[in-house]
Amino acid sequence: MEYGTIEREIYVEASPEIVFEVVSSPEHLRKWWPDEARYEPTPGSVGEIAFGDTVVPFTVVDARPPRTFSFRWTHPAGESAAEGNSLLVTFELTPSGAGTTLRMTETGFREMGWEIAVLEQQYQDHVSGWDHFLPQLPPYAATLAVRP
Repeated sequence: MEYGTIEREIYVEASPEIVFEVVSSPEHLRKWWPDEARYEPTPGSVGEIAFGDTVVPFTVVDARPPRTFSFRWTHPAGESAAEGNSLLVTFELTPSGAGTTLRMTETGFREMGWEIAVLEQQYQDHVSGWDHFLPQLPPYAATLAVRP
């Protein structure tokens, strides 16, 4: 098994503009993913997200509404996020019918320099996490969609 990239694609019954807000805005993010999110959704913004008592550094890499939002996370506190010390998550949004196709990729696992057992565990933890949290995004986004 190659522990390099996690990829997921889901359809969301909401416009790319709404889906972009759902994946980029801290107020919307915490409705489907972390318990808390503190950052500005602009490139270079540094903040954090929290799952219970676990606080994770978070740095916005790119924000191009309504098409792309990416961030780095899991880097050591006090260090700037960069390739080799953090994972990169990218949300790409494409109009599809009356909604949006959201493609999520998370990369950087092998570049972290973890020994194989840690790499496998981290990768599997993130696979499980995305498989749990991503399905919560479409129903939440649909509540924000304006119905004709």
